[in-house]
Amino acid sequence: MRVVPVCALALLAPVLAATQAMANGPAIDYGPRPAFLIDQLPDGELKTKLQSCEGQTPMKTDFSIGHRGAPLLFPEHTVESNRAAARMGAGILECDVTFTQDLELVCRHAQNDLHTTTNILLTDLADTCVTPFTAASGDTPAGAECRTSEITLEQFRTLTPKMDSADRTATTAEAYQGGIADWRTNLFTDGATLMTHAESIALFASLGAKFTPELKTPSVEMPFNGFSQEDYAQKLVDEFKAAGVPASDVWLQSFNLEDVQYWIEAEPEFGAQAVYLVDHYNLDGFDPQDATTWPMPLSDYAEMGINYIAPPTWVLVATENGEIVPSTWANQANDAGLNIITWTLERSGQLTDGGGWYFQTIADVTTNGGAYYQLLDVLAQDVGVEGVFSDWPATVTYYANCLGL
Repeated sequence: MRVVPVCALALLAPVLAATQAMANGPAIDYGPRPAFLIDQLPDGELKTKLQSCEGQTPMKTDFSIGHRGAPLLFPEHTVESNRAAARMGAGILECDVTFTQDLELVCRHAQNDLHTTTNILLTDLADTCVTPFTAASGDTPAGAECRTSEITLEQFRTLTPKMDSADRTATTAEAYQGGIADWRTNLFTDGATLMTHAESIALFASLGAKFTPELKTPSVEMPFNGFSQEDYAQKLVDEFKAAGVPASDVWLQSFNLEDVQYWIEAEPEFGAQAVYLVDHYNLDGFDPQDATTWPMPLSDYAEMGINYIAPPTWVLVATENGEIVPSTWANQANDAGLNIITWTLERSGQLTDGGGWYFQTIADVTTNGGAYYQLLDVLAQDVGVEGVFSDWPATVTYYANCLGL
């Protein structure tokens, strides 16, 4: 195995370890959104309970996980997005990890998302894009593809982050920067700052938060410049070791089962909390109520040594007599002794027409914003999830504090 040096990070270890040990994090503030959603709940036990907690002192909780920070309103994977998430009480923060041409780890949702998450198309680095900007024409939408693997870390640092969006009707690169969903905003983009993975470790520690990095599937063929998939998975762990972060504060994630198995074998302390982001919901015919449509029994994952598993929210729930209930998938995951984490709340906009992809198995009971809390209540109380990713962590933090999670 190729060894990737992290000597520079080692110099930061004492500082980061001390910072993490002492940091209490920022003051927590729910803001108005939780109450806004609770007001939309039908009268009943859940609404009464949640309303009774209004005015309580907000507290940080590991049940609330910042999904790329707080990208409902802030550019994802930026310093500002994660500070916002921490200020909403997210006890765990996420850096999706990919790599640059010079093999430095950076926070991006995908290796090939620079054309939608930064201003690269408006800079000289547009020449590095594997697919240059192409204007919309007739039925053909505008498009581009720009990768971190085509630029160095120094070049990456020159980019300006923006809300993840693209105007597919655009005829110019400038117009292509638009397309922000109507429930999001660009009001908090000024001065937003990109991060390396190492910088995210230092930031999250200073905010008193724990860590859940996701090793993203490369867009390039591996090995890349001599950098193998195993090197990639190991370098992620090595950066935590160099920073003095205990394995108990880290939940490594990957959609690649081989990555999770590698961590379990090569780094058992970190592997004990490695999270397999199951992707078999993408299979044709997958039905969370029908085990014959799954690639294997969920107990097989536990037999591999996997302790944490993470599907999207809709896989864990169904409806029965007009009520949200745990799905067969959720019940079997619990029977297998798997810890469940789920994603992603507050990623669907307004819930007036079924809620879209994240609510697809409960669309018949999703009619307004109160469904966020109805879903969350079933996930917490009936499914028993360990944590919930959210694009606006205050929603989850409020619930967790109110219910004592």
